[in-house]
Amino acid sequence: MRTIVISVAMVMMCVMMVHMVNVKPQKDFDLQKFAGRWYRVGLAYDSPGFVPLKDKVKISKGIVTILPSGNVNLTMWEALGGGCLHKVYQYNKTSVPGEFIYFSTRHNMVKDITVVDTNYSEYAVVLKYKNFNREYTQVALYGRSPRTRMPVIQKFKAFALSQGFPRASILTPPQAENCPPS
Repeated sequence: MRTIVISVAMVMMCVMMVHMVNVKPQKDFDLQKFAGRWYRVGLAYDSPGFVPLKDKVKISKGIVTILPSGNVNLTMWEALGGGCLHKVYQYNKTSVPGEFIYFSTRHNMVKDITVVDTNYSEYAVVLKYKNFNREYTQVALYGRSPRTRMPVIQKFKAFALSQGFPRASILTPPQAENCPPS
């Protein structure tokens, strides 16, 4: 019996990894249309280290700026511990439009970012780290405003579930107060 359980678990992990690796970016991705203000209004993350923090997550704000090199800066403001944390990430373009890489100082490794689906004016679904790993892989829903229509949220949740994230790891956090400060 134990062998069967382990075998089923291994097959499920392999299927999840194949799903992630085969995820393609938005067809005809347009970085110019993608630039600007975004709010992270949804997050799927199943890291054991994240579980105690998930009730503290708030909507965060970001601004995507295109650099002359074609790379992208993402400036983020996140409400943490009563304060507002400001970070800047540099995402380096790849040969595939809609796919970027960056060095994660938190995990001390290079990660990929894929803009899976966007209509540019309302929402974007973004996958971080395709090689599925509970510790590193995330799916995020970004909106041009902190309020997102229910069909968009449902689309994000369906994508996260299809990638193997458990329902309990998919969040739509409340809005942060005064972060960034007005």
